Amino acid sequence: MPNIARIRALSYNMHKGLSTSGRRNVLQDMKQAISEVHADLVFLQEVRGLDRQSTHSSQFEYLADSIWHHYAYGKNAVTDRGHYGNAILSKYPFVSWENVDISTNILERRGMLHGVIHIPDTPIHVHLICLHLNLLEGGRNKQIDRMCERIEMVVPHDQPLIIGGDFNDWRLKISEALYERLGVKEAHVNIHDDHARTFPSWMPILKLDRVYCRGFQIKRAESLSGQPWRTLSDHAAYLAELELKMSSLCHV
Repeated sequence: MPNIARIRALSYNMHKGLSTSGRRNVLQDMKQAISEVHADLVFLQEVRGLDRQSTHSSQFEYLADSIWHHYAYGKNAVTDRGHYGNAILSKYPFVSWENVDISTNILERRGMLHGVIHIPDTPIHVHLICLHLNLLEGGRNKQIDRMCERIEMVVPHDQPLIIGGDFNDWRLKISEALYERLGVKEAHVNIHDDHARTFPSWMPILKLDRVYCRGFQIKRAESLSGQPWRTLSDHAAYLAELELKMSSLCHV
């Protein structure tokens, strides 16, 4: 059994496969850009699970292709065109997954996708959570409470955890609560002492996208805001490289 495993995690609000202006379909370019990152895990927000107006009816399956053989999808919002939500693409097999409705109003349908993956040739399970929080602070606070309650209830503290997504937290109020309640670290803060600027992608100012983790050493974290990312979604992608020390874990 290897003593150390590196996991590259990418979080990306992909804007339903549309360009920064929302006028051009750039799904094929997104697929190329995401594949070139060589991530082991991809946390996607605003991904279409069914698109009746495209030859690629499931965007997350099109993106996964032959690279990520395992994926989970949580449907959050239904429209005449189909439906969309969050997805996790993984090079590791899923043991289980569940999409939990954390909506707080009828206009913002939100879900928390919670998956558990198995690291092959080891007894290790890693918990993954992908989410996209409300635009309004009151709703975000309720959603953070729900996420923390679920993690405290179903995720053993000695099992590795990664939380990726678009937190819409431009006032930077969420991290301290997560540090205290869950014992997580935010990857970019851990490396650079500040959250990553990810929105808008062509000139990132707001620090909306995050990767939190526990049970890992953080080796790298960056906002991918250069080309080609700045002409794709309105969010920059966020990459974190994490090191899992298996010998220090309580095996499941």
